[in-house]
Amino acid sequence: MSPKLLDPVLLQTDFPDLKLHASGKVRDVYHLDNERLLFVASDRISAFDYILATGIPHKGRVLTQISRFWFDFLTGIVPNHVVTADVARYPEPIRKYADLLTGRSMLVQRAEMFPVECVVRGYISGSAWKEYKATGTVGGIDLPSGLQESDAFPEPIFTPATKAVSGHDENISFEQMTKTVGEEAATQLRDITLKIYKKAAAYARQRGIIIADTKFEFGRTAKGITLADEVLTPDSSRFWPADKYTPGRSQESYDKQYVRDYLEQIRWNKQPPAPALPAEVAQRTSEKYLEAYFQLTGRKLDV
Repeated sequence: MSPKLLDPVLLQTDFPDLKLHASGKVRDVYHLDNERLLFVASDRISAFDYILATGIPHKGRVLTQISRFWFDFLTGIVPNHVVTADVARYPEPIRKYADLLTGRSMLVQRAEMFPVECVVRGYISGSAWKEYKATGTVGGIDLPSGLQESDAFPEPIFTPATKAVSGHDENISFEQMTKTVGEEAATQLRDITLKIYKKAAAYARQRGIIIADTKFEFGRTAKGITLADEVLTPDSSRFWPADKYTPGRSQESYDKQYVRDYLEQIRWNKQPPAPALPAEVAQRTSEKYLEAYFQLTGRKLDV
């Protein structure tokens, strides 16, 4: 399932007829009207909080298609912000950009976003493992002694974080979250997050993927609390191949680990400007994203 690297890689979106609402590390969001936004996922990739000079072929389309799959899968639990991803149903002035928008964009309902990241962890890894080794806690939650790296928690845990405009999000306690969004909303967000994770993780495990942890963003719309942004992608989650899972060490993953490993290998000082990637690193990373899509959906992305 090797991507064609000769295909153009979309690093910067540009739609002169539209007003740019926000630009993130991967997504550009355009203002359509007071009710709707256009989300466009580029092929940009970030590592260590910087956008790299090389894109990953098909990455934006993979992220969009995985999110669309999960939005549909989770409709019984929580409403989502998607209006349509069918470019033929977009407003007439932007249909002329169909070649760029098809597969990597979504027309979404505007939402009043909660200023927190709803993080759920089913396994101990990354910053959670570092905290546990130092304090015996994760997100301030006391955990049993004797856990190994990559062990499953007895039950998934909810560890919210603040949204950072740049740099790393900052973990906060549930009590701090209640002060930010109110006790009722915090409780609802926690319960929805855990319910989503349990359903998605059970499905993914059947498809050969362990979702070690992930994060969600929610807002309020006329439908109530609404799932927004991206959902359960390799950018917002740790996906591990279930057949290679072995507790007691770090795991292989369906994400940008090849990129991180390369940047560590060349001893980049993690300061701007971010370096470019060799073609083979970009290609292997692209293959990982495409493989994650296939594993989850049973379909190959048309590349």
